[in-house]
Amino acid sequence: MLTYNVEGLAWPARSGRGPKLKEIGNRLAAMRAAGAAPDVVLFQEMFSRRATQAVTAADYPALVAGPARGAAQPPRAGPRLPGRRVVTRGEIGIKFLSGGLAIASEYPIVSHSAQPFPRRACAGIDCLANKGVLHARIVIPGVPGTLDLFNTHMNSQRASRAPEDRHLAAHRRQSRAISEFVALEGDIARPMVLGGDFNMRHSEPRFDRFVEMQPIAIVHRWCSERPQECDVQMSWDGDEPWMDTQDLQLFWSGEGVTIRPVRVEAMFDGGATGPRLSDHDGFRVTYDLSWPAGMPGAACAP
Repeated sequence: MLTYNVEGLAWPARSGRGPKLKEIGNRLAAMRAAGAAPDVVLFQEMFSRRATQAVTAADYPALVAGPARGAAQPPRAGPRLPGRRVVTRGEIGIKFLSGGLAIASEYPIVSHSAQPFPRRACAGIDCLANKGVLHARIVIPGVPGTLDLFNTHMNSQRASRAPEDRHLAAHRRQSRAISEFVALEGDIARPMVLGGDFNMRHSEPRFDRFVEMQPIAIVHRWCSERPQECDVQMSWDGDEPWMDTQDLQLFWSGEGVTIRPVRVEAMFDGGATGPRLSDHDGFRVTYDLSWPAGMPGAACAP
């Protein structure tokens, strides 16, 4: 499973992204043709027409996107955020962009849903996009039951141009919204993966609040604590590599099917998987799924 922020911003936020976005789509399609592509990709920042074309060009058989630009936000998440609302930094109450999220899968998507973050749960220029959470439920041949996937892109920090107390409060409200959406659309009896751009790098207040609201296993932490079980094929500096990145994956095992990461690696980082094509590297995790022999619904032995 690949988590990838494709830097799909349009002018005036970005310019000249067309060629690199096109290459992202072409490289993923070529990897699929060679049998070397991730089975699932969680895309973020699919805002521009070129970014949408790149995601489509990857040619996965199942693809869902959302939340849409016009999707209704849930009721406000609380009182006014700290500080003043400033129109010139994008806090105008109008969404010009979708949530920019997509989930592409080799496996059938049997249901999906998306929900924007509530009103009063964004700060700065992030408010121009209808950010939120995207859910897809997939069926993997031979695996009992289904697997729930969640994709998100949370409020940025300094890039939002909002004061710290304001963007921190927005991020905390989004953490709660994610937790509530996962509880609503997921099922503790089923395995799940939550991935995306969480915008928590080097921010302990953001991270602490998030894990309080979503206490499921973080791949970076799990693999750091179990080097004999997880093959780390990327550079991790320091004792807490999960604090050095925006891009994370979290996982939960169901009552019958156990899921655990067995390999992590970077993609499109200037190494063997190709040149750096975004301001984010792709984060790829290989998961092992296992279940008791003879479990109902299993088409073949694990």
